[in-house]
Amino acid sequence: MPSFTKLAIASACAANTLAHGTVQSFLTDGTFNQGFLTQYYYMFEQGQTPPTHFGWYAENLDNGFVEPSAYGTPDIICHKNAKPASATAKVAAGGKVEFQWTAWPNAHVGPVITYMANCNGNCAKVDKTQLKFFKIDEAGYNVDTKSWAAIDMIANNNTWSTTVPANIVAGNYVIRHEIISLQDAAGAQNYPQCVNIEVTGSGTENPEGVLGTQLYSSTDAGIAFSPYTTFTKYQIPGPALFGSGPDNTVPGTPSAPAAPSVTPTPSNMPAPPPSGEDGIGDDNDSDDSDSLPETFTLATFLVWLQKMATSNGVTRRHARAF
Repeated sequence: MPSFTKLAIASACAANTLAHGTVQSFLTDGTFNQGFLTQYYYMFEQGQTPPTHFGWYAENLDNGFVEPSAYGTPDIICHKNAKPASATAKVAAGGKVEFQWTAWPNAHVGPVITYMANCNGNCAKVDKTQLKFFKIDEAGYNVDTKSWAAIDMIANNNTWSTTVPANIVAGNYVIRHEIISLQDAAGAQNYPQCVNIEVTGSGTENPEGVLGTQLYSSTDAGIAFSPYTTFTKYQIPGPALFGSGPDNTVPGTPSAPAAPSVTPTPSNMPAPPPSGEDGIGDDNDSDDSDSLPETFTLATFLVWLQKMATSNGVTRRHARAF
């Protein structure tokens, strides 16, 4: 092997060690699938055939990220100069895909996001610029635990688990898995990783998705963000999560409070009915007596009370004062 090639491989290994991370492999419902490794690039350069791998070819041989200035270019889709993998892994709709990252620095905090795009055919032959991605998984900053998703991934043995939607239509998909590092206050660093997946099942949903070059803007709140400032929440960038839909929930309208009970006062008392309509105070009524009827209204009670006060020499003023 020529010495310059050995040096190139050594440099690549060193770069891979210093890089923030790549998806070296992934599991589909527990089955191991090889991702794209840096050394495969040099094997291709030497005309050799790398082992079967399901991760997309990419030339992230430096420090491994795509910067915001490249969001409108094809590099943001599946990383630098990415090309489709020739092999396709398989998973059932509703199954799990576990992405196994290489070492990731604790200082590189940020969200973890996963997308899917329907190839509508063979993913090995797909035009990446035509793929439309829909988001199936996202995690950012947990305000309760005060932890970032990237740090949670490290704590989980450098592994991130994603569930494939159970209702999507069967077919060939590209899964775009990504960590966005926010450790550099001057700008975000994106680490997109793509793999080929065949989804099996009987689902019927076929989301439209968004072109990879339209996923982010350098001015998005979750991109132009510094984790070194005081904050209470973090807005994950990208389109809405598939299945979440627009917020059509209408806040509940509080019930009207019950009318307060009213204690009769001289100003709000109803006027007593005319004589002869209440069963008392009518000189022509043969049933008239000094007894209060068994069933009476407030007006009837007032008339009866006035009658009793008059018969007992109580002044009208006193009665009104009552």
